[in-house]
Amino acid sequence: MYSGVMVVAYALLGLLEGNSRHGYDLKRSYDQRFREVKPIRFGQVYRTLSQLERDGQIEVVGVEPGSGPDRKRYAITEEGVVDLDSWLGEPEEPRPHRQSVLFTKVVVALLSGRSAQGFLDAQRALHLETMKALTTGRRNAATTQDAVLADFQLFHLEADLRWIDHTEARLAALAEEVRDDRGPARR
Repeated sequence: MYSGVMVVAYALLGLLEGNSRHGYDLKRSYDQRFREVKPIRFGQVYRTLSQLERDGQIEVVGVEPGSGPDRKRYAITEEGVVDLDSWLGEPEEPRPHRQSVLFTKVVVALLSGRSAQGFLDAQRALHLETMKALTTGRRNAATTQDAVLADFQLFHLEADLRWIDHTEARLAALAEEVRDDRGPARR
């Protein structure tokens, strides 16, 4: 399992493979491909590059004067290529949302006597609105990459909608369980 920071590092390694680049060029290329997935700041790019260099994954292959500080040109090392191959070859562990915010809000609403149904209705409306915008965006996508990302987001929202419908059908039973669980804890 890889943290978000590690995923950024591997994305930068992948962008360096086959072409050395300056930090600014890497940030621009990263944003072009992954901004919607995980945005990063220039500071994070340079911190990550420093860590990758320290760990032997990349090396400085040139320094050029710029309008500000000298610009370092980075390239992936053989060790970086091997590590990138390993990362790409390892399937990701499925991560079901064990403690989703949606689930928590339903239970807390039921515990507090508020309307879980009202929350689910509002959430469904927001999901449908978001899905409509994503569908329009997918139809007008400039690239296949944009369309595939929109599909990824849409499929996750569809799964949430199925959960909302399923939960709505079971609200009475869930409310009873929540109240039963709450009673003994107060004694």
